[in-house]
Amino acid sequence: MAIESDRQAVMELPIDVTVLANLRHTARLSATHYSTQIEGNRLTQAQVIEALAGAHFPGRERDEAEVRNYYRALERVEALAAKTDRIQELELRKIHGLMMAGKATPSPYRDGQNVIRESGSGGIVYMPPEAADVPALMADLFGWIEAQLRTNELPAPLIGAIAHCQYATIHPYYDGNGRTARLLTTLVLHRAGYGLKGIYSLDEHYARDLDAYYSALTVGPSHNYYLGRAEADITGFLKYFCDSMADAVSAVRAEAARSAARGGRDASSSLRSLDPRQRRVLELFRDHAVATTAEIAQHLRLSPRTASALCRQWALTGFLEIHDPSRKARSYRLGERFESLIIG
Repeated sequence: MAIESDRQAVMELPIDVTVLANLRHTARLSATHYSTQIEGNRLTQAQVIEALAGAHFPGRERDEAEVRNYYRALERVEALAAKTDRIQELELRKIHGLMMAGKATPSPYRDGQNVIRESGSGGIVYMPPEAADVPALMADLFGWIEAQLRTNELPAPLIGAIAHCQYATIHPYYDGNGRTARLLTTLVLHRAGYGLKGIYSLDEHYARDLDAYYSALTVGPSHNYYLGRAEADITGFLKYFCDSMADAVSAVRAEAARSAARGGRDASSSLRSLDPRQRRVLELFRDHAVATTAEIAQHLRLSPRTASALCRQWALTGFLEIHDPSRKARSYRLGERFESLIIG
C-alpha cells in the first residue's frame, strides 16, 4: 500500500521536462553504477560518469566496457518498456548479449553445469538446474510473466519480485545472470505501470547491503536446485523486494515533489513519443541551440556516418531542422514543435 500511494503521488506530480530528463539520466547512471558494482565492478560512481562520456582508466578496460554496455542495455529496456506487446524471451537474450558483448545479438543459454561458490571458502552456495532443463524453465517463466501482466492477478511489485527471483534461480548463463535479472525486473515494473517515469532505480538499495540481498535470494533446504530450491518458499525474498521498492519509491516521491515545487509542466507524454537517442539529444540542445553532425555523433557515441544518417532521418520527421546545409559543416537545430521539451 505504501508503494501504491507513493506511485500515484509521483505520477500526478507536474514535473518540468528538463528536470524529468535529468532525473531519468541520474537514475540510469545510478542503476549502471550499482548493478555493476554488485557484480564486482571497481569504478566509482564518478568514474562511471566519466567512462560513459568516453574517458579511459588504464587497467580498468573491462570495467569501462561493462558500464558502457550496461547503460546501453538500460536504454534498450527503456525502449522496450514503451511498447505494448508482450515481454519476449528473445528480447531478454538480446539484452544479455548487449550487456555482455556490446551487441544486441541473442546470447545462447549455457551448455553445461555451473555453480555459485562462496568467495572465501570456495564452498558451493548454489547449484542451478542442468543446462538441458534451462530452455523449458525459461519458456515457463516468460509465459508466466505474460499471463500475470495480462490478468493482473498479482500486484505488480510481486510479479517483478518473482520474475527476479526465478530468473536468478534458473541461472541461464555462465555470467551476467544477476544483472539481467535486475533488468528484467525493471522491464516488468515499467510494463505494469510502475516505472515512475523512469526516475528511480532499485539497484542502489541492493548494493547498500549485499549480504541482505544475497541472503534473501538464498532459500530452500539445499543449495541444489533439485533438492528443494525449485519448490522453496520465497516469501522472504518477496518481503525484501517490496521493502526495498517501498524505500526507493518513497525517496523518489520526495525528490519529485521538490522538483515539482520549482514549477513547470509535466511533459512525460511528449517524451514517450521519442526514442532513447532522441531523448539524449535533447540534453545536447538544452545547452546548444545548434549542433553539428560531429557534435551529435560525439554526444551519442556513434560513428559520424551513423550519426549523419540518423540526423537526415530526424530532419525528415521534423524532430530536427537543418541550420547549415553545407556538407562539411552541416548543423541542425531542434524542430519547432519539439522546442517546448527543452524550454521547461
